[in-house]
Amino acid sequence: MKVLQCCCANKWKPRMTYTLSRLAPGSYDVLLDGVIVASLVRNGEEEYTTWTVELLEDVHPRRRPPPFTEPEHSFGSMEEAQEWLGNAAVLDTGRMG
Repeated sequence: MKVLQCCCANKWKPRMTYTLSRLAPGSYDVLLDGVIVASLVRNGEEEYTTWTVELLEDVHPRRRPPPFTEPEHSFGSMEEAQEWLGNAAVLDTGRMG
């Protein structure tokens, strides 16, 4: 599904659609239009926790999908990472035992 987003007056462009697929507690695949392009992982414990989104391939900056400006970005919470990824929905794959 493509969502349109206004980039300036009377001009519309397609917006990337991200989803998160839960692999294990604190570990997610990041999918862009259904294709795995990055990972999201929790680092640290409790008050020292950070969340890192990392592209699977370090491609030329012009080929990085928005909003990636670097191969890796860190956040203070999973919610911040989700918001940065356009409020990515979470899918629980049910692989955990």
